[in-house]
Amino acid sequence: MKLPSKGPKVELNTEIYKLLNNTSLSALFIKAQQDYYNWDKVKYIKLPEGTKPEIFWSALKIKREMNYIHLQFGYYHFNFCNTPDLQKLLHDFDLNFGGSIGSESKINEADKNRYLVSSIMEEAIASSKIEGAVTTRKRAKEMLLHNRKPVDVSEKMIMNNYLTIQHIRQIKHEPLTLQLLLEIQGLITADTLEGQADEGQLRTDNEVKVVDTNDGAIMHEPPSAHELEKLLEDLFSFFNTDDDDKFIHPIVKACIIHFLIGFIHPFVDGNGRTARALFYWYMLKHNYWLTEYLSISGIIYKSKVAYGKAYLDTEIDNNDLTYFIKYKMHVLEQAYKSLQEYLHRKQQENKASLSYARIRNINDRQSLMIQWLKDEPERILTVPEIELLFKVANQTARNDLDGLVKIGLVEILNNNRKTKSYARADKFESVLNSLS
Repeated sequence: MKLPSKGPKVELNTEIYKLLNNTSLSALFIKAQQDYYNWDKVKYIKLPEGTKPEIFWSALKIKREMNYIHLQFGYYHFNFCNTPDLQKLLHDFDLNFGGSIGSESKINEADKNRYLVSSIMEEAIASSKIEGAVTTRKRAKEMLLHNRKPVDVSEKMIMNNYLTIQHIRQIKHEPLTLQLLLEIQGLITADTLEGQADEGQLRTDNEVKVVDTNDGAIMHEPPSAHELEKLLEDLFSFFNTDDDDKFIHPIVKACIIHFLIGFIHPFVDGNGRTARALFYWYMLKHNYWLTEYLSISGIIYKSKVAYGKAYLDTEIDNNDLTYFIKYKMHVLEQAYKSLQEYLHRKQQENKASLSYARIRNINDRQSLMIQWLKDEPERILTVPEIELLFKVANQTARNDLDGLVKIGLVEILNNNRKTKSYARADKFESVLNSLS
């Protein structure tokens, strides 16, 4: 990835003041602020004849600096702008992320559990793939659904992420401490690092660098290891307390916390996964419970270049966090849209399954299973999966699957193993037609 160019030094002179008061440039200033142009963008935009990009950049930076909110962690200074478009998105998120998924989408409790399980799995898979896990989404979900033991490091990374998210849901109201931070990183990296001694431990040297995997260029040199204690102390204070004199919206704070873990890089490995886990934690801590249903890392995985660029733009422009906050807010917006599309598909699936409810002695869970097997002929079902998705007892799950076997829709595979597998029967369509 190409490093962004550092903008020229901001100067104050009569030419800049004229530009600031030039009403014909108001729309351009608004556009540059809304899209948050960096220097690489500004130096190529079309400006009035005789106006140098360096002068426009200085004027733009002055406008930004007038609205900066300043933060300090350790010896490092950061700032950000509450731009109008960010304020609008925050308002939309407050309305939707705190809304009632049950009432708005007419989802009953059983459905909410299935959707929650699915979203946590999607988040765990995507967060691992961002860091290099190599496997298919289908294989990863089968491992989690069937509670199968991971067979390689990639699957172990995914399983670790899944268990970590589950753990965070249990501790979401606890304050962040060094012990819990180390615990989270230890859970995420267990049995996946070259050096096991690095699990659940802060780095002790300055050998860690963030490099471009394509050409080996250094993208970021984290603060010295001897600065970690002070940096993390300030981070914990930021996470655990609210400054009444300087209110920062919780979602913005969650974005900043995500960035800071990446910037501080307190661990030899697992920093990215830990950063995304802390974002998730902070959102739940502040009752944005819809976050549990969003596959945020799935959107990041699809925009990895923009993800890395948001870090670089922030650092190169004197730690202006607005670049990263805007990127992360866009991710949340896209994740919410994806959730809405997912809920619509599942509602259609539920409606389609209603036709099977008329089959004698078939319950609602079995109706959905029949629909799944109709839509996905190769799908394999197991008792642990049904327990997990429907939040039912082991015997209930067994009875549901064995009931489908009795009427000829499902057949048992691997009957000699401890865990049975259930597949669509060869005569599935003809049996279903006769029953319907």
